[in-house]
Amino acid sequence: MLILECPCCGVTGEETEFAGGGEAHLKRFGPGSSDDEFHTYLFAKENPKGVHFERWRHANGCGKWFLAARNTMTLEVYGTYSAQTTEPPQDIKDKISAKVPGWSWREFS
Repeated sequence: MLILECPCCGVTGEETEFAGGGEAHLKRFGPGSSDDEFHTYLFAKENPKGVHFERWRHANGCGKWFLAARNTMTLEVYGTYSAQTTEPPQDIKDKISAKVPGWSWREFS
């Protein structure tokens, strides 16, 4: 079971308190995008073995969206942070780098 902390209201709870919203840090294409770009945005999702960034909503609490960094193999949550950020905070990147040798942040495109 995942234990997440909502960075908006500070409540810590089991994953059943929250609702998953899929992969985080995706590039969204606006009007005028090609069919291929839109298809990739909708359907080409990563499902990595290891570090993964996800969107979550505090469904049974404040109702706000936030992002979480976790490991899909160990279920370890490295941290949660505001949904308005374009990349994870440095302290979360440092936690991941300390636990996962060779990991580095990459820009999503």
